[in-house]
Amino acid sequence: MTFKPLHDRVLVRRVESEEKTAGGLIIPESAKEKPAEGIVVACGAGARKDSGELIEMGVAEGDKILFGKWSGTEVTLDGEELLIMKESDILGIIEPAAAAKAA
Repeated sequence: MTFKPLHDRVLVRRVESEEKTAGGLIIPESAKEKPAEGIVVACGAGARKDSGELIEMGVAEGDKILFGKWSGTEVTLDGEELLIMKESDILGIIEPAAAAKAA
């Protein structure tokens, strides 16, 4: 099944967090928080101004993003848990380290 979000909404797949801390301690499932990072799976066309002019999305499919802890609505599509959220719930795009150093 394919899913296309409408307006300024995005479909996000959560990125699983590490199972160990930096010190090597293993974190049990019951103590883990849901990650606030994800990959954009699909984007809507964007919001519209009152004049009808389209405001383009600031994110694109494949972007790794950071979003608020309570953002989005959880949905299950084809057996996979995903989030649908508004673009305004996205805090920022996480760029690869090599691209960040070059900038």
